[in-house]
Amino acid sequence: MNILNAAAFAHRRPSRRTTRAHPGWPVLLVVSATLLVACDRDASPVDPIRAPAAVSDQRPSDRGKLFPVTTFATGLNNPRGLRFGPDRSLYVAEAGAGGSTSTAGTCTQVMAPVGPYTGGNTARITKINSAGVKSVVVDGLPSSVNAMGFVNGIVDLEFIRSHLYALVDGAGCSHGHADVPNGIVRINSDRSVTRIADLSAFYKSHPTARPEPGDFEPDGVPYSMVAVDDALYVVEANHGSLDRVDLDGSVHRVADISATFGHIVPTSVTHLGVFFIANLNPFPVVPGSSQVIAVAPHGAMATVLHGVTAVLGSAWDRWGRYYVLETTTAPGGPTPGTGRVRRFSAWGGVITIADSLFFPTGMTIGPDGDLYISNVGFGPPPVGLGTILRVKLDGL
Repeated sequence: MNILNAAAFAHRRPSRRTTRAHPGWPVLLVVSATLLVACDRDASPVDPIRAPAAVSDQRPSDRGKLFPVTTFATGLNNPRGLRFGPDRSLYVAEAGAGGSTSTAGTCTQVMAPVGPYTGGNTARITKINSAGVKSVVVDGLPSSVNAMGFVNGIVDLEFIRSHLYALVDGAGCSHGHADVPNGIVRINSDRSVTRIADLSAFYKSHPTARPEPGDFEPDGVPYSMVAVDDALYVVEANHGSLDRVDLDGSVHRVADISATFGHIVPTSVTHLGVFFIANLNPFPVVPGSSQVIAVAPHGAMATVLHGVTAVLGSAWDRWGRYYVLETTTAPGGPTPGTGRVRRFSAWGGVITIADSLFFPTGMTIGPDGDLYISNVGFGPPPVGLGTILRVKLDGL
């Protein structure tokens, strides 16, 4: 995609066609997205402070800098999505440790070798203040563990007008919770929980075009969400979709990613005028085989970045630079200690920000401008070993 055809992309109907960016233009996608959104009557205004064109004359260097990494917090159970709240504290979605409750015989189970799942109420949301002191916001939330030992639970968080919302992917009957669906819940000021949307029901009544029969989760695996204009946009990884959830609980499909790209396991969504969705891909890992897709509000899609690997998180900084969290980068199965963060700049820079990470699962930019990463977010170690890492960027 380039600047000249951005407007055409904004107005075309959703289709199976994609437009591929030249790998030498890693985040020309930002400039293109800025222009295509300006032509889309349904889109939100782009923040000019964050757009690369607005900062191109004052950009910091991408070269010759070191990025110190420190441990910000420890003792977390499968940490996933991260968000800073209005109080400037960091809120962490902890998937928990699963449980032993089985729903076998009562509903369709996830097939082996991934399934079956067993469920429990061990997920929680933790708040960490600027000094690194932790406090539990709410616990006893749905969690599940599959036959391979991997845990689902609370997977992402967002704030809308100071209200905290949590994305649940460890519930549903196929995950060991017969009466609690996957979906979105609101955390109230008294720490009670209100269900906003039943995503399990939506996924079952709105199947995508090209699910993978041999790797199918009946209740879906929503993995990431972003708030835009008082709505929450959720990426579902197993079925392959981007869906809008309004605060009244209604759910609407924005894009069927599977229809165009097949079973690519989309995982991470960010928004900068349009939606940018990165994918994990099924295992075994093939380095460089993942991509970033731009999705316009009306559902048109285009591949805008190639050459990334097994992505579980992404973020933008105030300079309009795009960070990609690769959870494992060695060929074959998931390999601990091979996770990394890379940064792509609109002016052509691509650098590694942090490496040797142990199955990182989420990240965010803090109000201090630093990068925060959920580390030891899944895998074989016992519970309680998850950490939050802080990468000191200092505007570099």
